[in-house]
Amino acid sequence: MNRNTEIIRSETADTQCLHVQHESGLNIYIMEMPGYHSAFAMFGTKYGSINTRFRLKGEETYAEVPEGIAHFLEHKLFENEDCDAFAQYARTGANANAFTTFDKTVYLFGCSQNFAPSLEILLQFVQSPYFTQETVDKEQGIIAQEIRMNYDEASWMVFFGLLRSMYHAHPVRIDIAGTEESIRRIDADLLYRCYHTFYNLHNMVLSVAGNVKADEVLEICDRLLRPCEDQGLEELYADEPDTVVRHYTETTMPVGTPLFSLGFKLRPRKGRELLRAELTAALLMETLFGASSGFYDDLVRKGLLNSEFEVDGPFSGDGYFMLSCSGESADPETVRDRIFEVLEDAGREGFDRESFERIRRVHYGSRVRSGANMEANASAMLNAWMNGLKPFEDIEVLAEITYEEALRFLREEIDTAQYVLSVVRPEGAETGC
Repeated sequence: MNRNTEIIRSETADTQCLHVQHESGLNIYIMEMPGYHSAFAMFGTKYGSINTRFRLKGEETYAEVPEGIAHFLEHKLFENEDCDAFAQYARTGANANAFTTFDKTVYLFGCSQNFAPSLEILLQFVQSPYFTQETVDKEQGIIAQEIRMNYDEASWMVFFGLLRSMYHAHPVRIDIAGTEESIRRIDADLLYRCYHTFYNLHNMVLSVAGNVKADEVLEICDRLLRPCEDQGLEELYADEPDTVVRHYTETTMPVGTPLFSLGFKLRPRKGRELLRAELTAALLMETLFGASSGFYDDLVRKGLLNSEFEVDGPFSGDGYFMLSCSGESADPETVRDRIFEVLEDAGREGFDRESFERIRRVHYGSRVRSGANMEANASAMLNAWMNGLKPFEDIEVLAEITYEEALRFLREEIDTAQYVLSVVRPEGAETGC
């Protein structure tokens, strides 16, 4: 079978991977890791909860499908007419799972033996959809219960309160699982339509790392992958203003201490520009608000924060980009005001260059060391493809980012006027603003 192959190497991390553009349309990344006894594989499609409006080449209008259908499809794909994939994996001893995010769905397994038959199971069941209305109806009840359970999770409520107050129209504001009303509109025909649209191999990637041989992986792929035509998939998102919906949102739940999440809406980006912005923002936010910052030390001493405080990683994808931090505080409004002060002071006067460089070196070293972790490698290769990048580009960018670039990013990109504070307060507590 015809293949286009290339070796992608990182001199810094002293590692490399093989990239294969398979004749079937699938992109394949393989990292052989001699000396390892286990292997890890991920088979993903660029299809998540935000992909609800689309069309294929030759179609004049965009189809619109219910929210939550990507997650629903992930649940159903493990089942086939005879048995389910988990039963097959039980015979090989592999540990299998899957997940759906806002912008992708990934099926994965790890194993210390029987890698070849486990990979065959992965490729076969993901390419073999089987849905009936009876099994769809049953799954609707299961997922509806999952959705209701989310409303009992304070961390989920504070996060989606943030998203719904941040984004006017972008589907990132909707729960990955959808709503009880939206999943009731899902039927077997819709599942097949979305499957054949997004599970086209041109829209998918296979990433393998660990105790594997590239020739063995490719022999299995040559046998089991089903060549398909590139359908010219186009996706459409509603126009999203630069402004937020509201600056404050609140709900009450049976919690002991108020939970909060403070976010800033930024200009969305793609590709290497997005990667550079994500890494720059992550370094900047950790320098200003991380566990070693003066801000954190001061607010912990004053009892305004505790060890639950986190500087969240940049939250970004097609059409959205947000920076946030979250935690517990008896006075979230004062924490918000102090964060504003730190951002504004740093924008005017600069911030600790030495701390920034130390944190950059820590991130850089951590990323290089992750090359010894097969799961991290498989995930990094898959995510790079999903984001239109090559593996190891993040290492290159981390080596390049400067203090001056971070300061410029703070001054030009972070607008404290475009913020949202989401709070979950104890039941019966006084509300804030």
